[in-house]
Amino acid sequence: MTATTPGVETLSEHRCFGGVVGFYRHDARTTACSMRFAVFTPPQAESRRVPVLYYLAGLTCTEETFMIKAGAQRIAAELGLMLVAPDTSPRGVTLPGDRDSWDFGVGAGFYLDATQAPWSGHYRMESYVARELPGLIEAGFPADPARRGLFGHSMGGHGALTLALKNPAQYRSVSAFAPIAAPIQSPWGKKAFSSYLGPDRARWTEYDATELMLRIGDASRRPPILIDQGLSDPFLEAQLYPHLFEEACAKVGQPLRLRRHEGYDHGYYLISSFIEDHLRHHAQLLA
Repeated sequence: MTATTPGVETLSEHRCFGGVVGFYRHDARTTACSMRFAVFTPPQAESRRVPVLYYLAGLTCTEETFMIKAGAQRIAAELGLMLVAPDTSPRGVTLPGDRDSWDFGVGAGFYLDATQAPWSGHYRMESYVARELPGLIEAGFPADPARRGLFGHSMGGHGALTLALKNPAQYRSVSAFAPIAAPIQSPWGKKAFSSYLGPDRARWTEYDATELMLRIGDASRRPPILIDQGLSDPFLEAQLYPHLFEEACAKVGQPLRLRRHEGYDHGYYLISSFIEDHLRHHAQLLA
């Protein structure tokens, strides 16, 4: 299932559960640099267009992390779901300070469009994920543009929630693992937003899932959101704030399943334990 879009380079492809896991590279307009992404194409795509589920990874991860660690391909093949995983930031450029810390810069794009120099020229991950990448996927792979879902982990859970809330007509399903649910309260969020977006905190709220949820009004008819959170997650109290998102959902009537799990931490053991539930959640809404 080699990509057919001009300008997309196939780096490698691997047979997997009757489908294909592929890794690709292209020159992105939105980020003005080379970007990588991964795709699992299920066997059903040999005869028809299939629903497509975009996964946004967390801090320090790449387009490879989910495909290698989550164990999602077997169930995705059963359900006929295409899985797409972009990289977590631009990497084809070098900016001052972009590699000084693990939670900012390279590997930490926060799925926003930066407005502050020097980040604004390249760190435009919101536009890349929500607009450029879907166009690329739907042109070169048998993905159904009418059946898109979105999910993610940690920083990527933040991205999934905010992008889905800001683009309700574009995504029919959303879920998250241990998301940064109120980043304007979080040290990670404050560090990233102050540099990418500047000091105006009103601008920060455009990328805060809790704040966005409170603006909706009546959300009772929106599709349900699924979140899984480990109670042994070392970042739970200081960084993630799922209870604030839960309270916001309750205020506006948003259907939410926030499942808290004793003993689970922040990593991919949590994700691999509950990935089947998330894929079936999305498949039902994308059917």
